[in-house]
Amino acid sequence: MNPDNEAGRIAPTPPAADAQGSAIRCQVQDLRLRYQHDGFVFPLEAIDRGEAQRILQLFEAQQLRARGKSRGRSRQRPHLLFTWIDALVRHPRILDAVEAVLGPDLLCWNSGFFIKAPHDERFVSWHQDAAFFGLSEPRLCTAWIALSPATAESGCMQMLPGSHHLSRPHVQTFASNNMLSRGQTLADPIDPRHARPVLLEPGQFSLHHGLTAHRSEPNHSALSRVGLAIRYIAPEVRQTLSRRDTAVLVRGRDRHAHFELLDPPDADLSPRAVQRHRHALKLAQDILYTGLTARAGRARPEDGRTPAGSAGRSFADPGTS
Repeated sequence: MNPDNEAGRIAPTPPAADAQGSAIRCQVQDLRLRYQHDGFVFPLEAIDRGEAQRILQLFEAQQLRARGKSRGRSRQRPHLLFTWIDALVRHPRILDAVEAVLGPDLLCWNSGFFIKAPHDERFVSWHQDAAFFGLSEPRLCTAWIALSPATAESGCMQMLPGSHHLSRPHVQTFASNNMLSRGQTLADPIDPRHARPVLLEPGQFSLHHGLTAHRSEPNHSALSRVGLAIRYIAPEVRQTLSRRDTAVLVRGRDRHAHFELLDPPDADLSPRAVQRHRHALKLAQDILYTGLTARAGRARPEDGRTPAGSAGRSFADPGTS
């Protein structure tokens, strides 16, 4: 870690100065009230459609070059590997919106691509992200950025308004087509008539609270649905499942030093970036499986095997759609 990146350093990312960023700041109070009332806000403008297409093409090209396990691993915490994802994580329009709900000091805790291929039968069950993250408080905000159209047909996220006011019990199903690491789902049924579809065009994003109940259904369209989820936390949050966890300072100061602050990638897939990424994934995997009892026929990931029915899942990231 660069000594300049110690807790207390001022992050270099300035607030947005462009017209769209100023518009977001003018609407901060409305955004904050909607977020507090519903537990989510959408659609918000991050980048234009052309930039979204460029990022999607970079991602697709990288996935074609990747081999074996490195392909799946590079989808998790890609902001530690790629400069173009790091730039998106620090985009002023996104940070201005997140600052409106979390405050001026922001850490990027993790990020991950969520991909549904055309006619993909996989789904994400109703869940709350923060239930499995081990954070001391749900001061967690996810920015979900659409890189392709997120429609009802393609399996966009659906969110339950007001569900962020209460932490709910979950059960672990390990269902074969569930994209979540444990197939976790809310123990009590949700009436889908109360859900709101999060419809996004490429370049738009949504924000949702760590306790907002959400799901997504299969992709019945002929196009891939690709989104990048970026999870931001306030620096005062702690990791309760481990003495060690990582984050990246993206705005303001970290006065608490609860997380090991990692440097951004100096170049795409540089040796130092790959090393930091592996370190972060190892800690994240340990946190996710702390206290998890091995089920019959389902080995812990530290055994070097993959639990049955888990193909295509990430074991470094249990939530979002």
